[in-house]
Amino acid sequence: MLEVLLEEPSAESVLRILIPRLIPGATEHVHFEMRVFSGKDDLLRKLPQRLRGYSAWAASADVRILTLVDRDDDDCVTLKKRLDRLASDAGLAVHKSGTRGNGGEFKARIACEEIEAWYLGDPNALKTAYPKIAKNFESRKGFRDVDSIKGGTWERLEKLLQDAGYFSNGLRKLEIARTLAPLLSLEKNSSPSFMSFCQAVRECFPEISG
Repeated sequence: MLEVLLEEPSAESVLRILIPRLIPGATEHVHFEMRVFSGKDDLLRKLPQRLRGYSAWAASADVRILTLVDRDDDDCVTLKKRLDRLASDAGLAVHKSGTRGNGGEFKARIACEEIEAWYLGDPNALKTAYPKIAKNFESRKGFRDVDSIKGGTWERLEKLLQDAGYFSNGLRKLEIARTLAPLLSLEKNSSPSFMSFCQAVRECFPEISG
């Protein structure tokens, strides 16, 4: 079983589609639950108590815990260390990359700067869903390093789509999440944080994901 802790509903919409793709046997062999909080601050405030709860039963129930939060203005390394420390303080083992996942282990991943960077990191998926987007936008200076976009990844994606005639009344995060999640390549994305997340999910259940 996999418990996934998220800060917002749009992340849930993406992962409900992505996780079964990353673990082909997920629907048959792996039960996964999404726990959605009311933003990043709410998740970080409630995380210690929830992790202490997991520490009492997750290992015996063969449950892995995966947390995804946006970096926003935080330092990625510092935020990751903070999350790992909360897990350790709660009595959970922190899963190490490259090792086999076990029940009772905690794994944290950061979306840099926001989950919208994952969409910008796959221009083919964006162009398939929204074909009027500017050709070769990914070669422009502001899109070459999607995990380092400053001033709001969400705003950058919204402008790109609005310039092409989409979402004139504002980007609808849930809609775009459900549209793009089935199209995202699991093997090629210019967002390192997306590729790291994919690796994390696969490592949780290597016997299934292969």
